[in-house]
Amino acid sequence: MVRRKNKADPKHFLDIDRFDEKTLRRLLRLGRAFKRGGVSRRLPLKGKTLAMVFEQPSTRTRVSFEVGMRQLGGNVVLLSESESQLGRGETIADTARVLSRYVDGIMLRTKSSEHLHELAQHATVPVINGLTDLTHPCQIMADVMTFEERKGPITGRPVAWLGDGNNVAASWIQAAVKLRFPLRLACPDSLQPKAGLIEWAHSEGGDVTLMEDPDEAVVGADCIVTDVWVSMGDQDKRQRHNSLQRYQVNRRIMSRANEDAIFMHCLPAHREEEVTAEIIDGPQSAVWDEAENRLHAQKGVLAWCMS
Repeated sequence: MVRRKNKADPKHFLDIDRFDEKTLRRLLRLGRAFKRGGVSRRLPLKGKTLAMVFEQPSTRTRVSFEVGMRQLGGNVVLLSESESQLGRGETIADTARVLSRYVDGIMLRTKSSEHLHELAQHATVPVINGLTDLTHPCQIMADVMTFEERKGPITGRPVAWLGDGNNVAASWIQAAVKLRFPLRLACPDSLQPKAGLIEWAHSEGGDVTLMEDPDEAVVGADCIVTDVWVSMGDQDKRQRHNSLQRYQVNRRIMSRANEDAIFMHCLPAHREEEVTAEIIDGPQSAVWDEAENRLHAQKGVLAWCMS
């Protein structure tokens, strides 16, 4: 007989703005504990299975979730769009209902935020946002963990974002509000964050400022963050390069931030485009710790959602 899942309130991890500071801090503490190694020995997810559903290719998301799940004692099932009925027209709702009968959690990396929310609406197991077109919360949990390892609590510490106001920037905005740190975003007029996001931040009391001048944005910052100029699926490559030239993170830009400021990038990076090799490979770069911390931060999320 197939065991039915309990419908009562699965603990989804969809977006940072859905959590209060106390819960986000709990997740970060879990991630740090797993990184130290003591908690993992208890194998909190032993006997549990995570379905990882990918509508887009991935390196860091796939490897970090799979390794993290196995280190917590669990198993994984990997599904690409071409390997599931999603690619043949099955509804998201039906996929959610079926997977909920087989597994204990679902991680989705999707081109559409609507797919994520429909999956969560119909799943009776936790759903985790591995990335959507609008947000990337797991990345920002790893970024905050990295910042605090290097520089202490992020509350009140200025962070500057340079470049496209994309899904990663959106999750930084949500984190700035919930964890109470100043965020300055320098974006060209054509690539600003989605309409309403800055207004939401202000309505929630967030110290979030949107501007066009990167030189102004980085003054006094403890951390400078950027992302690629052209992401998967972007068609306007030449226009983006032209718009984003002045937002490159280089020695001059870093010199305007605080002397001990760190540099972060979610990767993959294109050296000499959004960041020079001198910066990403230099002493102020935290990108490799940041990449590693995807594993540990996501173990915190997995354990919170599924245990």
